[in-house]
Amino acid sequence: MRRFPRPWTIEEHNDACFIVRDAAGQALGYFYFEDEPGRHSAAKLLTKDEARRSAANFAKLVELLRGKG
Repeated sequence: MRRFPRPWTIEEHNDACFIVRDAAGQALGYFYFEDEPGRHSAAKLLTKDEARRSAANFAKLVELLRGKG
């Protein structure tokens, strides 16, 4: 069984996405965004705030699932 050690952190990359990483540096999730209104709706991307909140909620999963299974 593969482990993804805590803590999971969030980093912004190239003003284009947030990356959630485990303590070993393994990328676990990418959340892309575009803040220019015309571009983010045309590309169907999240806004920066939506992507940040989604990444933060994803990073909390490790704590929610801790001790289960």
